[in-house]
Amino acid sequence: MDSKNIVVLGTLDTKGEQIGFLKDHIAQGGHKAIVFDLSMGGTPLFEGDITPQEIAKAGGKDIEEIKSSKDRAAITQAMQAGAIEKIKQLFSDGKVDGIIAAGGISMAITGSNIMRVIPFGVPKIIVCPAAMPSYVAQCFGTMDVAIMQSIVEFAGLNDLLKDVLARAAGSICGMAEKASLSETITLPRKSIAITQFGMSENCAKNVRQYLEEREYTVYPFHAQGISDRAMDNLISQGYFDGVIDIVPAGVIEEIFEGNRAAGPDRLDAAGERGIPQVIAPCGINITGCGPTRKDNEKYVSREKVLRVDKLRAATRYNAHELKIGARAYAEKLNKAKGPVAFLIPLKGWSSIDKPGAILFDPEEDRVFVEELRKNLRPDIEVEELDCNLEDPQFALALGEKLEALRS
Repeated sequence: MDSKNIVVLGTLDTKGEQIGFLKDHIAQGGHKAIVFDLSMGGTPLFEGDITPQEIAKAGGKDIEEIKSSKDRAAITQAMQAGAIEKIKQLFSDGKVDGIIAAGGISMAITGSNIMRVIPFGVPKIIVCPAAMPSYVAQCFGTMDVAIMQSIVEFAGLNDLLKDVLARAAGSICGMAEKASLSETITLPRKSIAITQFGMSENCAKNVRQYLEEREYTVYPFHAQGISDRAMDNLISQGYFDGVIDIVPAGVIEEIFEGNRAAGPDRLDAAGERGIPQVIAPCGINITGCGPTRKDNEKYVSREKVLRVDKLRAATRYNAHELKIGARAYAEKLNKAKGPVAFLIPLKGWSSIDKPGAILFDPEEDRVFVEELRKNLRPDIEVEELDCNLEDPQFALALGEKLEALRS
């Protein structure tokens, strides 16, 4: 078995005993631990492989400046930036086969930000005593990271914490042993990413069937703001030969702070890569208005509300919001370096706004379409079909359009 390089993120001034234990167990597994010491205050228990002085310098600071500063946010940011620069160099040299961060919630957040520069497929683990829901989402982001809740605090080195750290060391070593080199992870030719969620289930199923019958490999992503962002990240890393974005609603949800917001870069990656994009409007006209939505009262008081259960309800974006959204989609798609087509079903954009449904409003949908046409480049096709998004006819059109754009 080849020895693997495991990066360990920690603070040796406050967690040196625990990081040392973790390092020793990685070595016992036959692998090399490369310790990044992110200490910002006291004297480290032992010298890390990458010292605070090196990290501070890479972040544009002097370590003494870091130690004397009372601005914790600023110095944390500087050390994080420096660690990112150091690990990017280490990764480019082929010396990162896995990465683990261990410590409190501050280290969990800092570690997750550092890990974001490491691509899909490289094992990543965060060990912290309290994986609180309010922080876990930030730690996960769109990464393929595992979070291990230690339960016991990182104070001293008792038998319970030793057990946790030994298991963490075993986990990162085992993952590194089984992982493929990130540069060797390749997808078959004709690999297509698609987005979907519950309101487009039939459409996605029919699209997959159409493509698979033609020897495409289809990779579905759940468009609830995280998986669709992860898809874009993978596209930017060179994966996939095309995308059928059935549910690109994360863009308008980002503008109006909906539950499915997918960040400011949603929809950009495929355009930057120049791969073919076929876009459908599923979810663009509808937003959640349940109690978990920010600014809930503004939306739940609207005339048309579909109540699913105590937590879930949906309403429509109004004409003004749809116009704003249309301009945002046009701005993003206009930057695309490759072929793009936008397909619009005239009888509703999801399973919950079919004719006769409370959320069906083709006149408001028309506002979006006209504003989109007005702002799109002339060479980007907008095709309208006399069906609902969930009808087999629409899925067929999506598949055929992708093949046409790839030809």
